Parts: sequence; structure tokens; C-alpha cells
Amino acid sequence: MENLKHTELDDRKGNQLFPVFFKLEHLQVLVVGGGFVGLEKVKAIYSNCQNAQVTLVAPEIKDEIRALALDYPLLKLVQREYDKADLEGKALVIAATSIRELNKQVHEDARKGKVLCNIADTPELCDFYLSSVVQKGDLKIAISTNGKSPTFAKRMREMLEEILPDGITKILDNLNQIREKLRGDFDYKVKKLDEITSVLKEKDKFDQNN
Repeated sequence: MENLKHTELDDRKGNQLFPVFFKLEHLQVLVVGGGFVGLEKVKAIYSNCQNAQVTLVAPEIKDEIRALALDYPLLKLVQREYDKADLEGKALVIAATSIRELNKQVHEDARKGKVLCNIADTPELCDFYLSSVVQKGDLKIAISTNGKSPTFAKRMREMLEEILPDGITKILDNLNQIREKLRGDFDYKVKKLDEITSVLKEKDKFDQNN
């Protein structure tokens, strides 16, 4: 029976990416590139984590990035050419330049230094992707199309933003309070919370039938 389960898992098709959420306030991040792509990546980081620790290295840095550094003191700007020593102590690196040779060099250096890397517009050189993200309060949903259509991911994000209620954080707070008050082992708590939240699924069925 156990072998059958493993076989079923191995036969699954589709997106094989493993979704995770990084605590960037605990990690050191390097961004290489100070142009439009670098700006996009830095904005994505700080829109998700205001306490992210980011170092951006580039010979030229856009004024918009410098403005962000004023709002986010943990964004360190280094105006010079990239050096592989910039990877020391970093957990993640994002190469966000228009120079393919430089991006490939960052990838090679990252692999040697065992640093996870994202190379802009080069999926085959990426260890991770930056997802399209939906956020309503404490609820955060990351969307991936396996790199096939960022535009579709964007539209899906817009759709979910419209569907999800603005009061979702209050719902999560209430569920957290209920969880804290529950007595019993882990399995009991999971069962009770499943029963409580099943109303959300029933509501969805009701909406579909009316």
C-alpha cells in the first residue's frame, strides 16, 4: 500500500514547484542591478516584508530605488560593479540586469557559494521564482503558472483580490482565538477547526447553486 502511494505521487503531472514563504527579516538578500528590473524586484520584496534585509549592488542606481531606501532603512545600496564577494553571508540572490553574461556569472557564483538564485527572465537558471501575490491582511496567496504565463498569474491575482472579503483578517483572528482556547491534542484541534471552517465550503456551494 505504501509503495502504491509513492507511485501515485511520482506519476503526478503539472507544476512541480514547492511553495514556501521566506522570512526575509531573518535572511540576507542580494539584488544585482539598479535599473527597471531591479526596481521591480526590490518593490516586490518590500511590498511583502517591510523588514527585509536587502543589499543592492549596481554601477548605476535609479532614483526610484534611492527613494525606496529612504523609506526602508534596511535596504543597503552599493554603487559599483558586482563582485562574487557580494554573495558572502547571503541566503538569496536576484540577478536583475539586462546583461546576460553578468546574470550567468551571478548564477555560477551562487551555485558555488550554495546561495539560492533567481535570474530575471531566465527560468532555467532559477532556483526559485517570485510569485504573483494576493494579500488581504494576514492572508497571503502566492500564484504560480510554472513560468508559463505571468500575465495569467496577474489576472488570477486581480480576480482573487476582488473575491476575498476585506474583513478576512478578523476571521483569522477569531479562528486563532478559538484555536488557543481549544483543549486536547493536535488531532482533536485539527478536527474541531475543520468542523468550524466547513461553513466556508458550504457557503461556496450555496453561492454556486443560486
